[in-house]
Amino acid sequence: MATAFLFPGQGSQYVGMGADLYEQFPEARAVFDEAEALFDVSLKDLMFGTGGDPEVEKAALTQTDITQPALYVHSLAAFAVLQSKGQSPDMTAGHSLGEYSALAAAGAFSFEQGFRLVQLRGQLMARAGDERPGAMSAVLNLDADVLERICQEATDAGEGVVQCANFNSPGQIVISGDHDAVARAGETASEAGAKRVLPLPVSGAFHSPLMAYAVDGLGEALEAATITAPRCPVYLNVTAQPTTDPDEIRRRLLDQLTAPVRWAQTLEAMHADGADRFVEVGAGKVLSGLVKRTLGREVETAAAGTAEDIG
Repeated sequence: MATAFLFPGQGSQYVGMGADLYEQFPEARAVFDEAEALFDVSLKDLMFGTGGDPEVEKAALTQTDITQPALYVHSLAAFAVLQSKGQSPDMTAGHSLGEYSALAAAGAFSFEQGFRLVQLRGQLMARAGDERPGAMSAVLNLDADVLERICQEATDAGEGVVQCANFNSPGQIVISGDHDAVARAGETASEAGAKRVLPLPVSGAFHSPLMAYAVDGLGEALEAATITAPRCPVYLNVTAQPTTDPDEIRRRLLDQLTAPVRWAQTLEAMHADGADRFVEVGAGKVLSGLVKRTLGREVETAAAGTAEDIG
């Protein structure tokens, strides 16, 4: 019997996120206030929708350099409330950006250290998207081996690079890369029997070689960061395996920029290692759905992103 805490990544954000936690729990309030002092705009206004222009706030929350810090802060605020109620994980994992939240929650680095890394990561990834614009598409109900072969063939055709970027669940894989290569792979995937190919509204080709621009800057910051052994195993996106080794954490956080997120494999590994309850700590319920689709509907999931969820 073990409990896994899961931390969401981009796509789970929404205007209003965290406002109820801030109002009702002093532990959450302290996290938001610390973040406010570290950021150059009011994260609380953007997240809570209190800045006076809902459309501006909604648009801002879709920008990578805002989205990533917002999701990190929300998750760590919710985690602080869970901690105050005596709840702690036996293992953690986070989807893409959420890996930083998972590591901070497990004590691998301080809230401030994680926030500064996440802030830089978001800025660098946004710039990488400007330097080399790309695309991402979700491919539904196609075997991973088939899709990986299709991506390789599209890359070999010379229209750019495309690769599998997110193995979200057995029936949902996201591909990422140059526009033409992603389009070509999507067409071939449809011909090969994919149920649907859905272009995603993203600002860059995340978890692909197009993020190479961000590697040097984030690498320098990770090298300088203080990272210690986490209190519990953290399952890493790149390997889908647990670690408590600071050097491996440092290395894999950098690899994660251009390598696939092996989320389905991560959930399977956590389940095999005894996790029978998965708590989604932060915005939305995307990861809970992926747990059900990957491990079966009988696996227990719980949300911990709102005051009502946490109680």
